[in-house]
Amino acid sequence: MSSAAHRDNSVAARPGRFRVAWQAAHEPLPGVSPRLRLTAYAVPLVVLPSSLWRLPVAFDQGSGWGERLYILSLSVVSELLAFTAIGLIARWGEVFPRWIPGLSGSRVPTKAAVIPAALGATILTLAFTVLAIVNEIQGTTIRGDDRPSNFPAEAGGWEAAWFYVCYTPLILWGPLLAVLTLAYYKRRRGTRRGTAQQDPEPASRVQFR
Repeated sequence: MSSAAHRDNSVAARPGRFRVAWQAAHEPLPGVSPRLRLTAYAVPLVVLPSSLWRLPVAFDQGSGWGERLYILSLSVVSELLAFTAIGLIARWGEVFPRWIPGLSGSRVPTKAAVIPAALGATILTLAFTVLAIVNEIQGTTIRGDDRPSNFPAEAGGWEAAWFYVCYTPLILWGPLLAVLTLAYYKRRRGTRRGTAQQDPEPASRVQFR
């Protein structure tokens, strides 16, 4: 009886431990302002509508298995990439999680986070902010071609309105990520400077002891 009760308690405790670990890993670090928190949490939300908009297309009877797999993968990967923005304000963006072999608990190099994030912010801003606005004004696709008759924005009515409601938030993805990347870089640089200033003795004094 006691062993069975112990197993039941262990199983019941696992979700609690997982929840605590999840909150500890994703809780904003000290020094992160409320505005940056909202900015980071907004990134997955601005990507979510377009991901949901694509799902009915994946389950359309006229879609093949290859097209369905592509659409589903695109939606999932988009959300996963958007979720990484939270790492720019959370602990796992500065310290590698325990489940990563060989890197568990070690500090994330600043450049290893800043360079990919900066490149991503640049590409996303060009693709979904600059080019999207230019293409909308010119009435072309992202490739510069004329829009086909079955393009969602050309459908008119509620279908076109729903398309714009779901895809317009993507304009913010790149700029929001750029703000988070710059703030992350400044915070990490400030941390390094603070650590250096706390060093009680310069290296030259240590050498001549």
